[in-house]
Amino acid sequence: MKQIRGIFRLLYFLCFTIALIIRVRWIAATAGVDMRRFLRIRQSWVRRYLLPVLGVRLVVRGTPPDIPCILMANHRSYLDPAVICRDVLAFPVSKAEVANWPIIGVGAKLTGVLFVKRDNPGSRKATLNAIGEKVAEGFPVILFPEGTTHAQPRTIPFRPGAFQMAAERGIPVVPVAFDFKDPQKYWLGDDTFLPHFIRCFGERFTDVFVHYGPAIRNNDANILLRETQAWVDDALANLRREFF
Repeated sequence: MKQIRGIFRLLYFLCFTIALIIRVRWIAATAGVDMRRFLRIRQSWVRRYLLPVLGVRLVVRGTPPDIPCILMANHRSYLDPAVICRDVLAFPVSKAEVANWPIIGVGAKLTGVLFVKRDNPGSRKATLNAIGEKVAEGFPVILFPEGTTHAQPRTIPFRPGAFQMAAERGIPVVPVAFDFKDPQKYWLGDDTFLPHFIRCFGERFTDVFVHYGPAIRNNDANILLRETQAWVDDALANLRREFF
């Protein structure tokens, strides 16, 4: 039964992603590119179709930001940016490989995702510039500064590049703590997307907890990084005490 449910949800997810792609492409062809409109369409899709059909039950703490900023979150799964996009009209930053995923990559490119080749210094620099540009245009950006998913109860070391850029440009950083109630839902190591998706969402419900912190500003990148990471670690500890 669990496998059947997982396969059904996967097919539903793919069908509605295709519908999203068709809708955005039609609007772009007839009315022109309007990224704010596309972000709102994606947000509605996540709220009304994606998360409910996948059986995601959310517990949200704090207030999602409505200002241009960089949301810095710990990383558990490919679901993390979708959950945050439910609350914030933002551009997530994703690894470049996602752009080549069938269907999903097309939808991501059309609805506002910035791609980075993590092992390529030139790509990382270009992505940091793109993040700064999007914030200057009035958009929040979602970044996972750990650079990978993991199962540790606390954060692993944050990469400093985005904090340096935020400090230099005076961009506020909003820390976000993210976790699943069931650690088996983490996407780790060599696990591939399709088997993990079917196994994870074959369960009736997936409980997800997200906590938005206050905006942090500092012109010292090291302090900005330490304060952000400390807030996320403290919030993760509180989530675990409350829900686990």
